[in-house]
Amino acid sequence: MTNYFAKNLKYLRTQKKIEQQKMAEDLGVAQSTLSCWESGIRTPDLDMIANISNYLKIYDDFITKDLTKENITNYDKTQVLFDKTKDILSDDDRATIEFIMRKTIDNYEKNKKNE
Repeated sequence: MTNYFAKNLKYLRTQKKIEQQKMAEDLGVAQSTLSCWESGIRTPDLDMIANISNYLKIYDDFITKDLTKENITNYDKTQVLFDKTKDILSDDDRATIEFIMRKTIDNYEKNKKNE
C-alpha cells in the first residue's frame, strides 16, 4: 500500500487544488504528518485512510492502488464532468444522479464483501 498511497495522495490533493496545510487542518493532523504521508515516510492507519478518502470524495481503496495512466485519465474525466455540471443541474437531475451513484456504491460494496 505504501508504494502507491504516498504518490496517489499527493496527486489527488494537487489535482483538487487543495493546499497541504488546508488538508492537514481539515483532517486534524499536523502539516508535517501529511507531508510524511505524501513522501512515503509514514502511512496513516486505516481509519485515517477512510477519512482521507471521504475528504477527497473517492473510494477508500482507490488511493491505495496503482493508478495507471488509464485509471488517472478516467478519474480526471469524471472529475471534469462533475465540476462542469455541479452548478447547472436541476434538483430533479441532481436527485437522479445521486440515486444512481448511491446504487453504484451499494453494488460495489456488496461485490467487495462477496470477494
